[in-house]
Amino acid sequence: MTVDIHGHVTSPELFKRFPMPPSLADIDGMIEAKAALGITMTVVGSPVGAGTMVPVPGLDNYEQPADALEAFHEWLAETVRAHPRHLRAYAYVNPYGGDDQLDRAAKRLSQAEFTGLIVNSSVKGSFLGEPRADSFFAMAAEHDVPVLLHPPAEPAGSRALANLGLIEHVARPCDVALGVAAIIFAGWLEKYPSLRLVAATGGGALPLLAEKLDLAAARPPGPPGGRPGGPPAVTLTSKPSELLRRIYVDTATPSRAALAAAIGTFGAGQVLFGTDSPPLAAPLEAALDSVAALPETVASAADKAAILGQNASKLFRLEEQG
Repeated sequence: MTVDIHGHVTSPELFKRFPMPPSLADIDGMIEAKAALGITMTVVGSPVGAGTMVPVPGLDNYEQPADALEAFHEWLAETVRAHPRHLRAYAYVNPYGGDDQLDRAAKRLSQAEFTGLIVNSSVKGSFLGEPRADSFFAMAAEHDVPVLLHPPAEPAGSRALANLGLIEHVARPCDVALGVAAIIFAGWLEKYPSLRLVAATGGGALPLLAEKLDLAAARPPGPPGGRPGGPPAVTLTSKPSELLRRIYVDTATPSRAALAAAIGTFGAGQVLFGTDSPPLAAPLEAALDSVAALPETVASAADKAAILGQNASKLFRLEEQG
């Protein structure tokens, strides 16, 4: 089967409160359109929990009430139960949201409907390299589930940008790349070897930065964290480029060159089919064609089959769940 590991949905209640693309509310339409093309399973979730990716004055996605997030997750579980052959879900959690939110997310992972976590690659401008992220990574490692690192509604540094298109298509992929780099340099992958992290948007610029990450690690750190008041520098026992190959990435990029580079950097076994649809309006056929069009020198027929479904089935343990 073809598995899409990157889709989004929202509840009717949230759709009434916030401006959102209509496709996020059309669950049946999404399933039907994907099934017609052979995409039989989608892992869905929200990168903002009970919030919205659309800018709303005065709304802080990270301050949403616990009961609102619980209600969203209940709706999400019910939606998966209504479509068990086509849907699985991510539980949303703010890595810096405190012990109560981490505990609630952990409880969701005990439900068959939830097969992973979805978090932002940065939170209010802070990447997940801060020491206070330790509790989150410990929880993710303990439960041994995939973690989709998704760009936030407001990527780091995006307040300097007035163009929403630049925020969506440039700042957000860059946030993912910086977020993964911060995770590597914080030592989380070495401290928690069982972590299974999935970088959205094809990993942003990460496929081009392996050598640069090694150069960054070789440079003397200077002040803590490279800046006054930053976290202490961590001494890695492996090269960042080696740790980078432990990261999974999705295919949610319109660039075939970027997709080929991702396979070269991470390996075909670390690449997962993902469309970011809903809400992405790009034709689903284009996402499938990007994989099919990869030259044999980049990806064999077996590699393409793995990217389209086998890698995800193994990572998300979909075959074990029936």
